[in-house]
Amino acid sequence: MSETISPAEPTTKPRGIINAGGRTYYLGTGRRKKSVARVRLAAGQGKFIINDRPLDSYFTETRDRTMVHAPLVSANLAGTMDVLVNVHGGGHTGQSGAILQGLGRALTVYDATLRKSMQDGGFLTRDSRMKERKKYGLRGARRAYQFSKR
Repeated sequence: MSETISPAEPTTKPRGIINAGGRTYYLGTGRRKKSVARVRLAAGQGKFIINDRPLDSYFTETRDRTMVHAPLVSANLAGTMDVLVNVHGGGHTGQSGAILQGLGRALTVYDATLRKSMQDGGFLTRDSRMKERKKYGLRGARRAYQFSKR
């Protein structure tokens, strides 16, 4: 009557990996200022979609486009991975910074050997600079009202 209980199979999947619709997605979350970006990375033809729009129509500044592509270029994976991004909050600079960090994190989930190059490029570091709060008696964080002698 003695039954042996076999250890349960691990039901948890690795963090940051989702299998959906026959594709494997590698997830990464990035933040900058008030922006939050959820990045999904999958093997593909090199499509870059941000909020259901192509990269070129979403970011009009060349600086933002090259900044977002930097982790893929650093990992020599440009043109071989599809990137799907949902980003909200903040402006264009904050959103491109959030996508940069999220893409770096997704690439480290995809291939752990890329972690060193992502750290060296600064793609995994959260930029902690935030807007300074407005103080009472002032017009902004530091700008005072004009003083009049007479």
